[in-house]
Amino acid sequence: MGKHIQPFDNKNKAIIDVNDEVAPLCYFNQVYLSQGETFNHSIDGYESVIVLAGGTCDITLTKDGKSEKFEAIGQRETIWDGDPEAVYVPVGYSAEITAVSKKADILIAGGKFEASLEPFCIRQKDVDIVQYGSDETKTHRKIKHILGQSNADQRGRLLVSELFTVGAGGWSGFPPHKHDEDRILPDGTEETLYQEVYQFRFNPDIGYGAQFLYEHEDDFGPVYHVKTGSVIAIDKGYHPSVAAPGYEMYYFTIIVGKTSKSLKQYFDPNHSYQVETIPGIKDMIAKFK
Repeated sequence: MGKHIQPFDNKNKAIIDVNDEVAPLCYFNQVYLSQGETFNHSIDGYESVIVLAGGTCDITLTKDGKSEKFEAIGQRETIWDGDPEAVYVPVGYSAEITAVSKKADILIAGGKFEASLEPFCIRQKDVDIVQYGSDETKTHRKIKHILGQSNADQRGRLLVSELFTVGAGGWSGFPPHKHDEDRILPDGTEETLYQEVYQFRFNPDIGYGAQFLYEHEDDFGPVYHVKTGSVIAIDKGYHPSVAAPGYEMYYFTIIVGKTSKSLKQYFDPNHSYQVETIPGIKDMIAKFK
């Protein structure tokens, strides 16, 4: 149903590799470079996006001997200092990433896909930002969509975003929802199958939170204690999370569909009434469709 990978030095090697046993649709790598260092990235059968969590890089994409260079990607020092920038890497392309800044913190998200599309970059002005919830409902958060609705015609089934709890402490992924089967319900609403990978970070760095996973409405756990660098992979079930009081929580989110380009969620019936009580949540849901 899911797994927690505790923080470790991955030495620029994939944390969630191709054909992962839990989330085979997804791929995730974290890469750290110093100024002038280069990392080569290529994944057969997966579209991907290279996101600058911090620092600046030049990124060159190549296919069939033809190259395109995207310069000065990344305009923030850390994830807490501004909006992301990224480069989309279609199936069949290789990427050469070169650090321009003193240090570069790079997040690479991938998803299985069949077709080869065209490369493009996402600048800060292109990031689609939505904020919803409230302090009163303990659900206040901000989502920065890197691959989503605004560029749906340029990507496959890979959705990538950065999610922040707004303020110190609070819930995310609430009301609990799932997206683990392609189906049309009797009332005509739809659910689509998407697998998901998160990497968590906290501010201050000593912060922590909890990731809940449960397959059926009345199940118990498991619950994972997550800290900065924790990675969660999810293939099915409901998956809300919470940040401890006093800490801001961030998670880099990779969501990959099996058949649909549109993420359609099914809310836990025990808690779905809160879709009507949490401010702005319907706008958030629409941004994933």
